[in-house]
Order: sequence, then C-alpha cells, then structure tokens
Amino acid sequence: MTSQLEQLKAFTTVVADTGDFKQLAQFTPQDATTNPSLILKAVQKPDYAPLLADTVAAHRGESLASIVDRVLVRFGLEILKVVPGRVSTEVDARLSFDTQATVARARHIMALYEAAGMGRNRVLIKIASTWEGIQAARVLEQDGIHCNLTLLFAFAQARACGDARVQLISPFVGRIYDWYKKSAGAQWDEAANAGVNDPGVRSVSRIYDYYKQHGVRTEVMGASFRNVGQILALAGCDLLTISPDLLAQLQAADGNSPPVVRHLTPPASAQAPEAQMSEATFRYELNEDAMATEKLAEGIRLFAADAAKLDALIEAQR
Repeated sequence: MTSQLEQLKAFTTVVADTGDFKQLAQFTPQDATTNPSLILKAVQKPDYAPLLADTVAAHRGESLASIVDRVLVRFGLEILKVVPGRVSTEVDARLSFDTQATVARARHIMALYEAAGMGRNRVLIKIASTWEGIQAARVLEQDGIHCNLTLLFAFAQARACGDARVQLISPFVGRIYDWYKKSAGAQWDEAANAGVNDPGVRSVSRIYDYYKQHGVRTEVMGASFRNVGQILALAGCDLLTISPDLLAQLQAADGNSPPVVRHLTPPASAQAPEAQMSEATFRYELNEDAMATEKLAEGIRLFAADAAKLDALIEAQR
C-alpha cells in the first residue's frame, strides 16, 4: 500500500513548510512556504551560510531592508528549482500594521523575483492577517501580485480575506490547539480533542465550509501542525503546508497504518455571498475572540523578533 503522504496527495495539495530547500525533493511537494523563523533557522546551518554571505557581499551598498529581501528571494528561487508550483515569501512582520509600507515591501520582493526571471504566478507574498495587512493584500491582488495571508486564527480574519479576494489563507491549526490546551490546563482531554474534534481542525473546517458554500475563491491552506492526526483530519482541504518532520512521518506510514480518509468536501450547491465585513465589525469580532487576539499578537512578536535576528546576522557581514 502507498504511504499516507501519497494517499493524502490524492485529496489535498501538499506544501512543504521549510526554508531548507535541500530537504524538499524527497517529499515531492507541489509548493513550499517560508517565514522569517524558517529562513533564520536555515541561514545558520553550514550548508546555507555561503548563500547568505554571497548575497550580502553582492549588495553591500543597498539598504538593510533591501538586502534582507534579496536573501529571502534567493531562498525562494532555490526552492522554486525543486517544487513545480509556488513559493510563499513573507513581508517583514514589523510592518503588520502599516498598509502602505506592506504594499511597498511586497512590490519590492516581487520585483526581485521578476528581475531573476520568475513569473508572478509562482510567488505568493505572505502577509499577517491584520486589518491593515488584509487591505494591503486587497491592493496587491488588484495589481496581479497574489498573497498568502498568514497568522490567521479567527473566522473574522478569514471572512475579511475572502472579501479582499486574496489568493490564499493559512489558518494556523497547531497554535489554536496550543491555546486551548493551555487554557484548559488539567481539564484538557487529549483523546476527546483529537482528530476532527481538535479545536484547530474545527476552525479550518469551518472556514473551508464557509468559503465553499458562499463561492469564495480564496484557497484554504491549513498550517502550523503539531501532529499527523491534525493533518489527516483535514484531508480534502485545498492545501496543507507541513514541516519536514511531519512529512517524513507521513511518508514512513505505509500499509500498517490506517488509510487516509477524506474529511473536507465542497457542498453540492453554493449560497449567495454575504455582505462585506466592515473594519469596525472585523475589529470587534477579533476582539471578542481571546484566542485569536492573543495568538495573532504573539505570532507577530515572534516573527518580528526573528526578523530582527536576521537583520543582525546580515549587519554583521555588511
């Protein structure tokens, strides 16, 4: 029997979540995603240190922000030699509340890809799902620059992304799971909250069902997984972005493992789209969701901290 990874690919587009492009080929993913933390982790490995040094040396006269973007794009270009589909490259999380600056940085990243001969159809710009980030994505999508809205925890964020007609969203499964498990403390029942009952899985399933029922064309890509069970419970989702460690577990699961069953399926008929969400409604609904409010803020802080560390590595070589 084929591995669980190959069975999953029959229902869902598998995406690798890594900056370590030398690991990719063995899993044959369609796409790949990166973020500041993954790139920071990669450039500190001996295999990738020369890539960082060469990029910095070639562009020492440019601003720090420009060199950072060049490093991100260099990784993206190497990844695109391995995957046949798209790569996601993230805008600096420190710009998460500045629409104009996010648009400008995204355009710069895409210009670097295009200067290297890479078409827009193979690049997604990752942006945090703040109100400002979603509005930046709205502008970019109208310009033909497709976006991946990340750090998505709340249904309100998903609705606003659909309104903005973004290409793809990345709702975070594992971090939602983490919050509810920590909140429950000793009362947490792991078995009762596993598989399709996992709070992160339920969140993605709700978004998927809403998009399909209302004809929202935005792609849903589950992200941030803690275990294989969460992944398999979302079989049928448009895409799933998975770390190399979990991809390896899926690949190793063969005939002795349970077969992969599709859990998410588009409805037979669609409903009319709902009215667009206002900024006030978005902010209020996000505020009412304690988990999403806390995890969004925490995610931006963590990505911003790693972006600052990457800045420091580059500054040391300028």
